[in-house]
Amino acid sequence: MGLHVAPKAPDCPPIIEFRDVEKSYGSLKVLEQLSFSVNAGEHLALIGPSGSGKTTILRILMTLESVTAGDVIVNGVCLNHEQRGGKQMPSSEAHLRRMRAAFGMVFQHFNLFPHKTALQNVALAPVLTGSLSKAAAKERALQMLENVGLVDKANEYPSRLSGGQKQRVAIARALALQPKILLFDEITSALDPELVEEVLNVITNLRNETDMTMLLVTHEMGFAKDFADRVLFFERGKIVEEGPPSEIFQSPHHERTKSFLRKIIAAGHRV
Repeated sequence: MGLHVAPKAPDCPPIIEFRDVEKSYGSLKVLEQLSFSVNAGEHLALIGPSGSGKTTILRILMTLESVTAGDVIVNGVCLNHEQRGGKQMPSSEAHLRRMRAAFGMVFQHFNLFPHKTALQNVALAPVLTGSLSKAAAKERALQMLENVGLVDKANEYPSRLSGGQKQRVAIARALALQPKILLFDEITSALDPELVEEVLNVITNLRNETDMTMLLVTHEMGFAKDFADRVLFFERGKIVEEGPPSEIFQSPHHERTKSFLRKIIAAGHRV
């Protein structure tokens, strides 16, 4: 697919660490003393009921939300604090911008610019960040669209694309900045069922053909089982259970995990 991230070195520190992270909106606590880490190149699935804090984790990593307490470490550098004048201070916008460069995120509702073509949507960020000239950004955008099977739709506007095609453009856009870490937030939940597979196939190809670190929030349990090296099950802002997919989906230990999966199966979804 023309994409490659250098493989992780043995015994290297985690690429992401959450250390006693809390996130509250007023009296509503969304994350509670959350601690976990992600290794470079790992594929992590975050599952659990709606409102359990999964999307908030991705938004914190993308600096779209700030933490209430605790620290988030990315590539050994604190995301939410920085050293200035010998003191630990809340992160400046410049620091957040530097940290954000490690990530690409694909959102549930595409978030494409309707007045720009698929090609323009994908090429925009590398130009705005100053990482590529317009000509080089266009060339890379065409390559990314080819990677997701949409180079023939380069000059189409979002209104002329199916939901699955829009989401594939959004994936190409995230890849255009060559992030070290990809974040996927319920990227199939807004799609008609017959369009889900084409999007999941793109992610499967990325998983198999690159060494990118990936965090996937999803209710597609069957896909999470195939995708993940490790699964975290969340409830009310805490990790209730974690382990390899074979353990979580076939022989979970915690009763809350068992109850959640029974409901998923009862609703007719594959696990």
